[in-house]
Amino acid sequence: MPALNVEFSDDELATVRAAAGHAGTSMRTFAKQAILDRAIDREGRVRQLGIEIAQRSSELNSRLA
Repeated sequence: MPALNVEFSDDELATVRAAAGHAGTSMRTFAKQAILDRAIDREGRVRQLGIEIAQRSSELNSRLA
C-alpha cells in the first residue's frame, strides 16, 4: 500500500498529537482523515470562493458592462 511521509517540527507534532488525543484516535488515523477531509472539500472551497469573488466584484462588473 502506498505511503506518505510528512515531516513536522516538534511543536507541530505536539499539536497533532494533542488533537488526535482529543479526538480519541491515533495520530495516523487523525492525520489521514484530516488530509482526506481537505482533499474532498477542495471543490466546495473553490465554489465558495467563486461565489465570494462574484459578490465582491458585482458592483464593478455592472459598471463595466
